[in-house]
Amino acid sequence: MDKAAAVADLTDLLAKFTSHIGKRLPTDVTQKLGELREKEVNFLAKEVYESMRQNQEAADKLDRPSCQDTGVIQYFLTAGAKFPLLGELEGILQEATAGATRMGPLRHNAVETFEEKNTGTNTGSKIPWLDWEIVPNDDSVTIDVYMAGGGCTLPGKATVLMPGQGYEGVAEFVFDVITSRGVNACPPLLVGVGVSTSVETAARLSKKAILRPVTSSNPNEKAALMEELLADGLNELGLGPQGLTGNNSVMGVNIESSARHPSTIGVAVSTGCWAHRRGRIKINADMTHEVISHEGFKL
Repeated sequence: MDKAAAVADLTDLLAKFTSHIGKRLPTDVTQKLGELREKEVNFLAKEVYESMRQNQEAADKLDRPSCQDTGVIQYFLTAGAKFPLLGELEGILQEATAGATRMGPLRHNAVETFEEKNTGTNTGSKIPWLDWEIVPNDDSVTIDVYMAGGGCTLPGKATVLMPGQGYEGVAEFVFDVITSRGVNACPPLLVGVGVSTSVETAARLSKKAILRPVTSSNPNEKAALMEELLADGLNELGLGPQGLTGNNSVMGVNIESSARHPSTIGVAVSTGCWAHRRGRIKINADMTHEVISHEGFKL
């Protein structure tokens, strides 16, 4: 296959995959919502969970987005330095976003800042947002697609703590964010926490955290314990589905961290709503692909 044909085929594939993310939740999220629904004892909360389930069934049957806010498209790429279309990927993802907008259909959410003009294609200045990690001596690319809706983005916050505030300060910050704005993000939430040196590194890690599977744990035992304790504590708030009270406030808490300056603790929170629309696909050098996030799905 020549390069032009490969670019066209990959653009079409990623447009279809991006469109699909708005219509069907990833397998881990669907399973977790089912578990929470079964464990719920509050009558109203059980009815809300059932409404969520029916909503997903209707989206699947009608082949339409499961939420009217299909967000701003973000792509997180773990790209091999030897992937044959590495230099073309940015353009491919621009076209894929515009294509997904047409075939979804996806709501037009890209508004040029200061101009206050909607582009009508979900593309614009630095949108779709691309986050890159380059892997030496690899010829594949793994792409996480995320739809950053207005509600689930609203609680996002980052700060830098004084070192004396310690990890207790991190926990306090997380609780402050979720108790003040978490209900706006349509619980139960997937909470991503980034711990690093500065606001921008912590914020990036917090977003990477919500790309992890809901049931995953940080490989560091202390971080994993903090994930568990934060999830237990947030669930004690009893926000319930859509904030209408219930057993749980969160689907889980994921923490990502980096080494940091000894004088600062940067901490950030990103949240995913109950309709946590993300997907992961791996593209090989020969342009074959594997959908990782959605079991049994074929493009």
